[in-house]
Amino acid sequence: MTDTPHFPLSAVVGADDLKLALYLTAIDPKIGGVLIEGPRGMAKSTLARGLADLLASGQFVTLPLGATEERLVGTLDLDAALSDGRAQFSPGVLAKADGGVLYVDEVNLLPDHLVDLLLDVAASGTNLIERDGISHRHSAKFVLIGTMNPEEGELRPQLLDRFGLNVALSGHTAPIERGQIIRRRLDFDSDPQRFCAQWEHPQQSLRERCEKARRLLPSIPLDDQALALITERCFAAGVDGLRADLVWLRAARAHAAWRGANAISEDDIDAVAEFALRHRRREQSPPAPQHSQAPSPQQSAPSEGQGQWGEMPAQALPVGARREVPSWPKKP
Repeated sequence: MTDTPHFPLSAVVGADDLKLALYLTAIDPKIGGVLIEGPRGMAKSTLARGLADLLASGQFVTLPLGATEERLVGTLDLDAALSDGRAQFSPGVLAKADGGVLYVDEVNLLPDHLVDLLLDVAASGTNLIERDGISHRHSAKFVLIGTMNPEEGELRPQLLDRFGLNVALSGHTAPIERGQIIRRRLDFDSDPQRFCAQWEHPQQSLRERCEKARRLLPSIPLDDQALALITERCFAAGVDGLRADLVWLRAARAHAAWRGANAISEDDIDAVAEFALRHRRREQSPPAPQHSQAPSPQQSAPSEGQGQWGEMPAQALPVGARREVPSWPKKP
């Protein structure tokens, strides 16, 4: 049985900032993945699936909200170790996601210890399982995509910082664009194979551009001039720690590769600034009353092209949803 076709990223209407952030992580997974914020019905999972098609393996794995630690890291069969002399490893989500995309919906509702483990493995690229003196190590290199609705709870600051880039989606979309979004979604739902065939040429061009950028990336220097500009702007933004500087520099280099350039320019630095700073910037002063002033850069609606673009709204939550349980909130 063939896999069900996924909505091609090349057919997405708008969401330009998010698409760019996804392209950059496909070019350089060391950036650290993307945290997507926004309300329900924003097609966040569909966008993440579209990213998988730009990677070599095309692997897409979802971490369920109620997953256990063994489900995430895998298990070791000690009985097999006693009888056969070596441990038998049963792979978990991390092993299955190696080389592809690991998608975590509602990451802000995952237990803290799972998020800690998940982000540590994402940073190292290796998963180590130890049990009673027996260990197993395997590669776990993936693009981490997390989504969250801020209205349902915030992510701890130290975990928020571990995501390389951050993009916020807004549900406010112009009527003409909303019509394009719905039309393309209806066309896809009525005949997914035909729709994907119609978009295969631009989708292939997108794959080739990402692959070309990945080949170019190592030749683009992480030069001192670009680093100096970034560190000055991180200092001015009042960010804590040094991860913002590193992520920003890597993202700027990936953006240069995306353009096909041989060096990082100030335009590359500017293009990815908000992605790297949005979730790390400290408030400089108390905000003015919102009813009398325009929204701040952090709160303003994204430029035209962002927002809901094709996926149907999620179903309403049942009345008895258990999201109020503080220790193990579950997705209804």
